[in-house]
Amino acid sequence: MAGASAFLGGAKGRLLAASIPFRFFAAAVLFQLLAWAALFWAAPDVANFAGGLGWPLAALHLVTLGVLLMTVMGASLQLLPVATRQAVAPQRWPYDWLWCLYTLGVLGVTTGMATAWPPVLWIGALAVATALLFYLVLLARNLRGARGMPLVVLHAWAACLSLLLLLASGLSLAGAYSGVIVLERQSAIALHVTFAGYGFMGLLVMGFSYILVPMFALSDNPPAAWSWLSLGLALTALVAVFLVVLGLLPPNFIAWSIALAGIAFLLHVALMERALHSGMRRGLGSSFVLVRIGWDCLAASLALALAIELEASVPHGLVLFGVLLIGGLLTLLLGMLSRIVPFLAAMHAGAGMRRPPTASNMTQQQALDVHLYCHATALLLLLGGVLLDSPWLLRAAAASGTLGAAAFAHFFFHAWRRMTALLRKNGTPENAKPS
Repeated sequence: MAGASAFLGGAKGRLLAASIPFRFFAAAVLFQLLAWAALFWAAPDVANFAGGLGWPLAALHLVTLGVLLMTVMGASLQLLPVATRQAVAPQRWPYDWLWCLYTLGVLGVTTGMATAWPPVLWIGALAVATALLFYLVLLARNLRGARGMPLVVLHAWAACLSLLLLLASGLSLAGAYSGVIVLERQSAIALHVTFAGYGFMGLLVMGFSYILVPMFALSDNPPAAWSWLSLGLALTALVAVFLVVLGLLPPNFIAWSIALAGIAFLLHVALMERALHSGMRRGLGSSFVLVRIGWDCLAASLALALAIELEASVPHGLVLFGVLLIGGLLTLLLGMLSRIVPFLAAMHAGAGMRRPPTASNMTQQQALDVHLYCHATALLLLLGGVLLDSPWLLRAAAASGTLGAAAFAHFFFHAWRRMTALLRKNGTPENAKPS
């Protein structure tokens, strides 16, 4: 339990005001509902989607920008200072400004995509890029003075570099619809998909898993040598893809990089499973069922990517790849978020209390159980709908996903209400930092 103890030691003194991370999480919860609604509308065009403006692209980015990135921003801004034993910034305005600009930018990007209106898309993309660059400044400022957890810190630095490539390629793709071409389209897409899904999101998820999984399972950290090997293989794979796109390595290196990434990820999952099985807390409930489904989908996405690269015939292969990659990341993050939200709510609500509440006191388990069944069903129907090119299955997936997202929203706002009620009872303002 050394990892959990190191993480929790003095954590209350490094918490942001409760409203800061919870605002990001609330936006992610609402964007998830919008994403499933957009998928319902886009269903006839999903299975054969090959790029271009429209509802399928809008639904995709409501998930990637609205749910995945919003969740990661809120979690990293709070958890990284705790992990690296850094004091958080005393001012609220950087976080408020970041949240407002990013939320408006996501709305602009997805509206421009859905309505095929390039000027709105371009303005939204500039707002998102500005917000993410500011987020990078906040993240880098914390990483620069980090003390402890070097493995997590290096994952975060590599994720920062991936985010820069994500932004450059994303702006190039958005600008192309307005006649502003920076990178050739296929090169921009290759960079965007690789460094969004596996670079930025993948590295941050892997890095924070080395904190969160041992903490939730009450286990020791995984063996350092194997953890560093996993990171080294992942970084080698990403660098190889970058060099191929630049033309500095032959195209056949893509297959080798996918294989390396697969080995790195499977090693990471094996380390996480070891931590789960050796921990004192075994019953981690529906949250880690989702986490394991997410791991399975991400591993399957790499296997499918390798098959496509080796020119295997896979019906609707590229769309299936996107479903496995984005669906895997979404499922994994929702599983983690269902643990992070009650954990942070209990820490904030318990400030100054002699007997602080536990995370289970903040959890509405029935809502999480409903979410698990609905989300898993939606994922299966989504895969089946793409394979069979069935708009009806895709609409059923969207309906099931919407029900699951509503259940998750109920869970989230239940935790928020319990936390704020306890804060008011203790006479602590909701936006105050715990002492």
